Amino acid sequence: LYTPPFSAGCLDGITRDSIIVIARDQGYEVVERNLSRFDLYTADEAFYTGTAAEVVPIREIDDRPIGSNGRGPVTKELQGIFFAAARGEIEQYQGWLAYVAD
Repeated sequence: LYTPPFSAGCLDGITRDSIIVIARDQGYEVVERNLSRFDLYTADEAFYTGTAAEVVPIREIDDRPIGSNGRGPVTKELQGIFFAAARGEIEQYQGWLAYVAD
């Protein structure tokens, strides 16, 4: 997985950090480096992360479809694990949660 570094204007967000941790836990190498348009055009798949958006697949860039023009298998896997962790279904990530009493 490639992600831009903070020096490229990337937001140092909790969701991004969570996805990086999950990806590494799943055995993916995560590399922070500047990305060119060519990198994006030739990617097998791409996704955004953010507090409100969480994990969202990118279908196209500059009217060019990315991969199969939908959610790819890596995005689906990481998205599923992220949502399960947020629901408290994965013990490994329980420390990320702050429970609120009724």
